[in-house]
Amino acid sequence: MTTSNQPALPATRILVVDDHAIFREGVRMLLERDAQVSVIAEAADAQEALASAEREQPDIILLDVDLAGFDALELVELLQAAATEARIILLTGLQGAELQARALRLGVRGFVQKEQSAELLLKAIRKVRAGELWFDRSALGTAMTRLLRGESEEGAAAPGLTRRELEIVRLIGEGLTNDEIAERLDISEKTVRNYLTVVFEKTGVRDRLHLAIYAYRHGLAKLPR
Repeated sequence: MTTSNQPALPATRILVVDDHAIFREGVRMLLERDAQVSVIAEAADAQEALASAEREQPDIILLDVDLAGFDALELVELLQAAATEARIILLTGLQGAELQARALRLGVRGFVQKEQSAELLLKAIRKVRAGELWFDRSALGTAMTRLLRGESEEGAAAPGLTRRELEIVRLIGEGLTNDEIAERLDISEKTVRNYLTVVFEKTGVRDRLHLAIYAYRHGLAKLPR
């Protein structure tokens, strides 16, 4: 039997923000079945959420969209300022592309409905932690349409992008995750990540969302429907 010399990755540190104590406890119990996840703090309202985010500097913030009648989306920018490296995933019982589009425009990285499974929530956390987005593709298309409204689409800029890099940019624009891209192109997920590192450098964008916007503006991808 062989053993790996690679050090274990640190657990993803989670802040759970929800005004129902029973729900918070349930989320903690479900998530902590996974050794790679640690719920480091909980908050019941906006004030506690901001204080915990600033103090704990979590990797992921799970944010209930409705905090006792308060629109939690108004907290997003404040939470991002308090914990600059944290990525926010919305938890909600509501549906609809419009809500997801609004969240995406504010910088939220994921959207999970409360009735969905713990396994799906854990997958969303892993993907968002890895730098991906977790949204319905229709919501991604709605958000991008609004972001680009009033702006003319230019010809493809593509500063030295290879054909394979252009393929990956197109698939990012269509809302595919790294593993979906890997399967589509019959390459490994690690290879996809390597390509993205190069593409980010060539295009001068900092993350997947801005790469998608870049792709739409320059005609490299079609908006998801």
